[in-house]
Amino acid sequence: MSHPRSRRPLWLRAPSLRALGAVLAAAPALASAQGAQPVRPPAAPAFQAISLLGDTLRAFPLSAATRARYEAQRDSAWRRYQAAPGDLDALVWYGRRLAYLGEVREAIAVYSRGAALAPDNPWIYRHRGHRYLTLRDFPAAIRDLERAAALVAGKPDQVEPDGQPNARNVPIGTLHSNIGYHLALAYYLNGDWAKAAETARREVEAATNDDRRVSMTHWLYLSLRKLGRNDEAARAVAGMRRDMTIVENENYHRLMLLYNGTLPVDSLMPPQQGGGIASSGDASTAYGVATWLSVSGREAEAVAIYRGMVASGQWAGVGTIAAEAELARRARGGR
Repeated sequence: MSHPRSRRPLWLRAPSLRALGAVLAAAPALASAQGAQPVRPPAAPAFQAISLLGDTLRAFPLSAATRARYEAQRDSAWRRYQAAPGDLDALVWYGRRLAYLGEVREAIAVYSRGAALAPDNPWIYRHRGHRYLTLRDFPAAIRDLERAAALVAGKPDQVEPDGQPNARNVPIGTLHSNIGYHLALAYYLNGDWAKAAETARREVEAATNDDRRVSMTHWLYLSLRKLGRNDEAARAVAGMRRDMTIVENENYHRLMLLYNGTLPVDSLMPPQQGGGIASSGDASTAYGVATWLSVSGREAEAVAIYRGMVASGQWAGVGTIAAEAELARRARGGR
């Protein structure tokens, strides 16, 4: 089945991100006016985002096989959503499948419609906040993720199914933990190290498996190093061991062992000083190594890796977004 298309969307006529923002802001009102009818997916826009360095970001660099699989998943999600436009779970999954393909702005429009239909549904804000991060709109991400956190406060947690299951087909994340992870990340990317550290510490303390523990300790450690609280940072990673039970966050685990001195930096260095970044996991490792080098006084090496990461084209990865933020701050005269 070919992906359903509609007439040329508004944002193809939008000359700037300001205009794009106006389109997205209007989405809830448009959704209310349209009632319960599903919003047909638009044609792919000319670009998805503008990087923090001013570069135009277009399609995700996916292999032909991966793209074909993601397109089939998106089309299946679209059929389910079309059959039951009031089903919020179907809406969320349709947005997720769009986003995996790199159709990020389309996903945000779908989530915005969901927010109009169910303004107190935390899943909508958790996923829309995540995709605002992909668009580099950190304030919008923070607003959505803070709202999601407020909506789930004091309520039972729920396992969040993986869109692309890990090797054991065992989800490691929950609604609460994924809100917390992305909120800590949003603060970090926005340069609010103190809030990032506070949020990450709460998530470390609440972690129920080693995958969550290493991913949150990573952002806690780097936030503390950015704040100059080096003794606290050292204590945060002191208990990380080689024999932890890791299902999917091997990249964060290895970084923990770098941070506490168990592994040498050479064992984690990305190829060609940041070139050859092939996946989001590679980008996360490269970013962790580069930032460890930076806070250890090896600034030139760190910047070379950040630049290589940005040049790799893997623009959706958390590590690459963070590398852009590092270079953008340096361009403004900061660190």
